[in-house]
Amino acid sequence: QVKLVESGGGLIQDGAVLRLSCQASGDSVGSKAMGWFRQAPGKEREFVAGVDYSGTRSHYGDFVKGRFAISRDTAKDTVYLHFNSPEPEDTAVYICAASDISDYVWQTYEYHYWGQGTQVTVSS
Repeated sequence: QVKLVESGGGLIQDGAVLRLSCQASGDSVGSKAMGWFRQAPGKEREFVAGVDYSGTRSHYGDFVKGRFAISRDTAKDTVYLHFNSPEPEDTAVYICAASDISDYVWQTYEYHYWGQGTQVTVSS
């Protein structure tokens, strides 16, 4: 079993610096790709970023355009999502996910384990 626990969400002003964390634990987490999704009210779940098991290869959703960055600390089994100048449109529940695939993936069905999510609210 794999457990994912997100932290770092909250209410922030647009343009502020924010970093979300996802602590992974369980079977062979070090061999799994991990990623972040988000879901705003009334909208479908949306891929934000993914990283491979080693933390060296990453992929981003089309809307990201440099405004987010994913990183991975393999020693701590933790993945981070860094916000660069968040906007009110980034308000959503941000959800960490892990895949049994080692290389980065971006389709929802390619992820097998999900966290509970952390709310991020960006005010103008």
